[in-house]
Amino acid sequence: MFACIPQPLRYAEALLGHYARLARASGAGALQDGLVQAATQLAACELGQLYLLDAGHSRLELAAQWLDGRLQPRETASLPSDYDAGQLLQYCLCQNRRLCLDELDASLYPGDFLPEGSKPWRSLLCLPLTNGQGQVAGLLLVASRRARALQGFADSLAQLGAFVLAQRRLLGRLHASQIEPAAERPAALPSASDYGLIGDSRAMRDVYRLIGKVLHNPVGVLLTGETGTGKELVARAIHDCGLRRSKAFVAQNCAALPESLLESELFGCRKGAFSGADRDRPGLFDAADGGTLFLDEVGDLPPLLQAKLLRVLQEGEVRPLGATATHRVDVRIVAATHRDLRALVEQGRFREDLFYRLAHFPIELPPLRERDEDILRLARHFAAKACAFLGRDACRWSDAALEQLAGYAFPGNVRELKGLVERAVLLCEGGELLPEHFDLRRGPEDNDSTLNLRQRLERVERNLLLDCLRKNGGNQSQAARELGLPRRTLLYRMERLNIRAADL
Repeated sequence: MFACIPQPLRYAEALLGHYARLARASGAGALQDGLVQAATQLAACELGQLYLLDAGHSRLELAAQWLDGRLQPRETASLPSDYDAGQLLQYCLCQNRRLCLDELDASLYPGDFLPEGSKPWRSLLCLPLTNGQGQVAGLLLVASRRARALQGFADSLAQLGAFVLAQRRLLGRLHASQIEPAAERPAALPSASDYGLIGDSRAMRDVYRLIGKVLHNPVGVLLTGETGTGKELVARAIHDCGLRRSKAFVAQNCAALPESLLESELFGCRKGAFSGADRDRPGLFDAADGGTLFLDEVGDLPPLLQAKLLRVLQEGEVRPLGATATHRVDVRIVAATHRDLRALVEQGRFREDLFYRLAHFPIELPPLRERDEDILRLARHFAAKACAFLGRDACRWSDAALEQLAGYAFPGNVRELKGLVERAVLLCEGGELLPEHFDLRRGPEDNDSTLNLRQRLERVERNLLLDCLRKNGGNQSQAARELGLPRRTLLYRMERLNIRAADL
C-alpha cells in the first residue's frame, strides 16, 4: 500500500478516521452507507457500491451506493440485482477473487450493474468480502471515470469491508437479543451432569446414570440401540469424561471394510505380509494405546476377527498381520451394535465367549420416539449449529413447525432429526422455520400405531408444554403467558399430562 499510494501517511490517517466513524455507527444501514462513502473517498473514485448476499445465498442485493459525492436513495439502493446478469460480479463472487481493471472496455466487460452517465466508466476494483467463517458474504466495488490504477487500495478496502460486515452482524445479534422472546433464544449448553449430551427425558437420565457408573471403571461397554440413536456420541462422552480423556479416541466401523482390510486396519501389519504391504504399519489398537477404541457395528465382525478380538480383550496383546510375536496394548474397548447379539449367538454367527466379554456393562440407547420430549430441544440445538456453520443469524421457529416436529415418530432417530433441521435451515429464506421447510414422510408404521387420536394429541401437547417450561426455566407464570393460557389452566394441563417438576 505504501509503495502504490501517493502520500501514504495521509491515507493511513484518513483510513483510521473512517474506522472510528464506522465503529460509532448504531445500525446496519449507517454502516453500509458509511462503507461506500469511505471507499469512494479513500480511493478518490466517483462510484462506490456494496452488494450483499441474501439469507439463501441465491441473490445479490445492492445494499448501498455512493455516486458523485452523494448517497443514493435507499429505495433505489435496495433493489435486488441478479448477479447472474453481471459476469464481473459473478466472477468475484463465485471464484472469491479480486478484480482490478485499470482500462475498463465496455465491449469486453459488460457493466450493466454500473450506473449510466454521460461519460463511460474507465477503471474498476471489485473486492469479495468474507465473514468470520471465511465464506463470501458480499462485494465492495469502486469505479472511476478516469483510467486509474486501483490495485493499491485493495487490501485496505477489503479489511475495511470485513470490519463493517462484522460490526453489522454484531449489531444484528445485539438487536435480536433485546427484542427476541425467550421462546426463540437458543437452548443453553448442556451441563456437565449430562456429559455433553442433549436430553432431559427419563430415558436419557437413565443413560446418564449408567455412563456415570463406568467412567472411572475399566470395564468393557456395549452400546445397543437403533441406528441413529447416537452411539458414537455416547462412546465419546465415556472417553472424554473418563480417566483416559488425555489419550486418543479412535473409532472404526466394522461393517465398513472387507475382512482382509479390516484385520490389517485393526491389528496392523508387517512389511511383506501381503501384496502392497511395503512397510510396517501400526493398527488402530496401537493408535488407541492408553485411550479408547470404539468398534461400531461389532455384530458384523467376521468370525476370524472375533477370535483375534477376544484374545486382545483377554490377554491385552496384539499380533500384527504377518508378525510372529505379540506386543501389549492398554486399550479400553467400547463396542456398539444395532443388532441383537444374543440372537446372533443363538444362530452361531457370533462367539458366545466374545459376547459375554463385550457385554460386561450394556447400555441401551432409547429411540427418539421414546424420548419425544427431547425432540424440540434437539431441533433447536441443530438449527443453532447449522446457522452458525452457515454464518447466518439464528432462525426463528414457527409454532406450526414445532407442533409438526413434536408429533412425528422419527424412524431415523436423532440422525434423521439432524438432517431434517439442517435441510430446513438451508431452505429457510425469511428467517423463520415453517412446516413446509420440513420433509416429514409418513410411513406405514405411523398408521399402525397403537395410539388413538386422543393419545397422539396428548403426546404433542405434552411435548410442547415441556419445551415451553424448560425454556422458561420452570417458571410456570412466564410459560403460561407465553402460551396464552391462564396459570390455573396450565397447572391443570400439567397435572392431566403427568408433567412434574422432575421432568423439567
